[in-house]
Amino acid sequence: MNFSLKNLLLTTSMMACLGIVASASADDLRQAVRKDYKDHLANLFDYFHRNPELSSLETQTAQRLAKELRAAGFQVTEGVGGTGLVALMENGAGPLVMMRADMDGLPVKEKSGLPNASVAMQEDWDGNLVPVMHACGHDVHMTSLVGTARRMAASRADWSGTLMLIGQPAEERVGGAKLMMADGLWKRFGKPNYALAFHVFSAIPTGKLAVIEGAPFSGADTVDIIIHGVGAHGASPHRGIDPVVLGSQIVLALQTVVSRTLAPREAGVITVGSFHAGTKHNIIPDRAQLQLTVRNDNLETRQILLDGIKRVAENMGRVAGLPEDRLPEVIVSEEGVPPTVNDLALTRRLRAVWYERWGEDGFFEQKRLGMGAEDFPFFTTEPYIPSTYFIVGGTPQADIDREKSGGEPVPSHHSPLFKIDAEQSVRMGVEATVLGLMELLQEGS
Repeated sequence: MNFSLKNLLLTTSMMACLGIVASASADDLRQAVRKDYKDHLANLFDYFHRNPELSSLETQTAQRLAKELRAAGFQVTEGVGGTGLVALMENGAGPLVMMRADMDGLPVKEKSGLPNASVAMQEDWDGNLVPVMHACGHDVHMTSLVGTARRMAASRADWSGTLMLIGQPAEERVGGAKLMMADGLWKRFGKPNYALAFHVFSAIPTGKLAVIEGAPFSGADTVDIIIHGVGAHGASPHRGIDPVVLGSQIVLALQTVVSRTLAPREAGVITVGSFHAGTKHNIIPDRAQLQLTVRNDNLETRQILLDGIKRVAENMGRVAGLPEDRLPEVIVSEEGVPPTVNDLALTRRLRAVWYERWGEDGFFEQKRLGMGAEDFPFFTTEPYIPSTYFIVGGTPQADIDREKSGGEPVPSHHSPLFKIDAEQSVRMGVEATVLGLMELLQEGS
């Protein structure tokens, strides 16, 4: 037997042994998470689901999450960016790895029919008493974060580095991450080497992960166009410059910005969601306002779209005969968020870990059908932090099959009927997160 063959056989034997160990380790994790769900996490999920709170008003939620993380052995700082919290566990030399869970509910009255349906009421930001519901799965995210904390604390001998767990406020208002960053998040607690987050999705079967290379969520900008016309009597349109007609021309012209300035396979959306003008049938107003949402999957596309909107609005004003000092104004709100872009190398690395655990059957492959936005990239874009944002399935396959056969539809996110399989979603979230963290926190071992 030559030397190369000996080495090949030895390597194959070692890999086989490692595979057995990995399989046993994965089975141990599965059993531990299952037991922890029945013993502790089920009751915790029930608490979060029954007691949702609105964005930046998550006082009791944050206190309960902080209590759970402290009990797991983490050093917790509350009040970061308002109601946000940061939990740290230092465990020797190695990278700093962050995992985020969002905490806020929505002003929705729950009609899911579940025995633990929320009946919570809360005073909103304008002083109105409104119903509140976890209609987007943030209760799953928080419960999974606690489950992850408990597993990582119990396995400290198997990893090295610092684990940072973040409870983020106000994701639904797309501002909580920015609030935490403005409060000196990385300066106070350290800039992570890697950042992770996940979202449960009702349209994906339980037991499945969706891991997208590229942008799982789009960037979003809120844009206003103010049109200054010249008012006149409706019977004498020649005496004015009609902002209603001009606004209509701008709306139609905007439809060409995506189709004629972006490459055919490049994603982008410009939607005019509101058109306000005038007060009476026979009065040509002197002002109109358009309200837009603009979506992109990268910062280059964002700039192309915003430049195109400005070009169309101003030049249509020139076509209408407006003087230079009265051309339409394009106002881009500071509420915008950049796209959530998964780091390619990190995402492929984690996908390989998850593939080893669940195989091909563990992944749900589907093209994105919309351009929803997230505020997670405020953590990872500037300064750049390699990050992966993955998706966990939340609905049993039987329910999805029933909908496909013409039966009861699976409720969408933000619906009062929204519901997911809590146990399967939480357990999958914990297992996937722990496996990912263990992979990254081996660098310090």
